Amino acid sequence: MSRRDLLRIALFGTAGWMVADRALWAGSDAPVAGRDLETPRLEPKARSVIQIFLWGGMSHIDTWDPKPDAGYDYLGEFKNVIPTNVDGIQLGELFPKLARQADKYSLIRGMTHRNNGHETAAYLMQTGHTPGERLAYPSIGAVFALFKSPTYQGLIPPYVVLTQPQGRFSEEGFLGPKFKPFATGGDPNAPQFEVEGIVSRNITDARQKSRRELLDRMDTLGRTMAGNPQVAASEAAKQQAYELILGRGREVFDLSKEKPELRDRYGRHTFGQDCLAARRLVEAGVPYIVINYPGGWDTHSNHFATMRRQCPQLDQGLAMLLEDLHDRGLLESTIVWCCGEFGRGPKIDWQPPWNGGRNHYGNVFTALVAGGGFKGGRIVGSSDDKAAEVKERLVYPVDLLGSIYALGGIDPRARLPHPMGAEAYVLPSADEGVKSAGILREIM
Repeated sequence: MSRRDLLRIALFGTAGWMVADRALWAGSDAPVAGRDLETPRLEPKARSVIQIFLWGGMSHIDTWDPKPDAGYDYLGEFKNVIPTNVDGIQLGELFPKLARQADKYSLIRGMTHRNNGHETAAYLMQTGHTPGERLAYPSIGAVFALFKSPTYQGLIPPYVVLTQPQGRFSEEGFLGPKFKPFATGGDPNAPQFEVEGIVSRNITDARQKSRRELLDRMDTLGRTMAGNPQVAASEAAKQQAYELILGRGREVFDLSKEKPELRDRYGRHTFGQDCLAARRLVEAGVPYIVINYPGGWDTHSNHFATMRRQCPQLDQGLAMLLEDLHDRGLLESTIVWCCGEFGRGPKIDWQPPWNGGRNHYGNVFTALVAGGGFKGGRIVGSSDDKAAEVKERLVYPVDLLGSIYALGGIDPRARLPHPMGAEAYVLPSADEGVKSAGILREIM
């Protein structure tokens, strides 16, 4: 970039950088041809993906894989199960709203990778690749941004995180910083959702407009060289930045445009309003949206108190998101998937200092998937009577991610552009020693 372009971008702050990145996203690093491996040929149905990442690892036995006969050492305070609107599917007692939406989602109760480290398990769940390899692979969100950017025309970046980045690893991997997610910051449940670089209570609309007018008056060179292609491109970037700050881009994050009654149904808490913001981003055509659950689920201690506080919020926000997407005709083209990097130990740790907590557990856990080609009202796999091991239908991270890629129209065999020319692919294959039980055809 020229010094002039850098000065222009500096005037617009984060929004200017986002627009500049959009130009780079659209014009470079196209994926190259994939390997000649067998892969399912599915009709791409998903235009957007919402990933709800329950970082820290939500307990499966207390929530979506209950075992009411397991005994006190496994159940603790949560002994009850509730029926759903699908015969044969039961949930833990803290999810009455999701129980009424069970026909819209499927539960994968055979998830496994046997990795109990936060960082390494998160890397597995977000990339499908084994941690510790010579390459740092990009997350699924960055891969979606790479593949969808050439045809994506929206003002909002193609990979958005509500509200803070995951932090367990660099999501963009070797693809580089232009595929890093745009983390909104702020709190959508606040009176004003202060989105980084777009909405700020410290700079009013009037002040933004006066800045724009001052810049236009000072830009004599721009007017003189209006026919120059580089100047014209810079002017187009400036107009896009203004649209992001003051126009249609900003409106996407303005939750005050929603009816108060609907906001109440999502829940007047951060997670509920995150879900509402995610639906608005889907309407804007954003390909990949992540909600990093505020507060997390790392419940070594205070487990039952945390579950009683957070599960009702998760139940309310997620159930309303599925209902709202369905009612607006968006669920068929939007994948929603929800899980953590692992589950929690099915046997309660009563010893100090945990005093009734649950520890990391990657042997078996549950993921929820809905929309975008995933069928509802189904169960994939099962755990044993203590929710301690997979009983049938092992499902590995590569199987889940491969299914999402396939429904999103991304070939899991495609080669990724590595800056040094290294051979790297969207997902590893069986000949690389990856454990896989295959695409989730039973719910697709």
